[in-house]
Amino acid sequence: MEILKLLKKSAIVRDFLVVDYKSWNKGYFLRLRVELINDSLLFTKEYYNGDRRYYSFHWQKKNGDLIVRWDNSPHHKQISSFPHHKHIGGKIYWSREISLPDVLRYIELRLKEHS
Repeated sequence: MEILKLLKKSAIVRDFLVVDYKSWNKGYFLRLRVELINDSLLFTKEYYNGDRRYYSFHWQKKNGDLIVRWDNSPHHKQISSFPHHKHIGGKIYWSREISLPDVLRYIELRLKEHS
């Protein structure tokens, strides 16, 4: 699976756990817990069935405080990237990060900014 190879190669991933994985003819469901090099955590959920894809990527501090959450739940129609959006500090923003590789690149840039 390409996602697991990506996590193994990533410079910002310390460890990861496949929490749940199911696959079928045209799709899959995948949940991961990813420990990052700064002790923050990334929780991922992705469901794909061939014509629909739902995702949530939840990045949080070790103490549980939210840093950013990305998802495509269709409830923020005012966002220009609808249904894709991210939650930061209690506010909703447009988002171009819609996959785990996108999210890892975003996090890697933020970690470099703060090092």
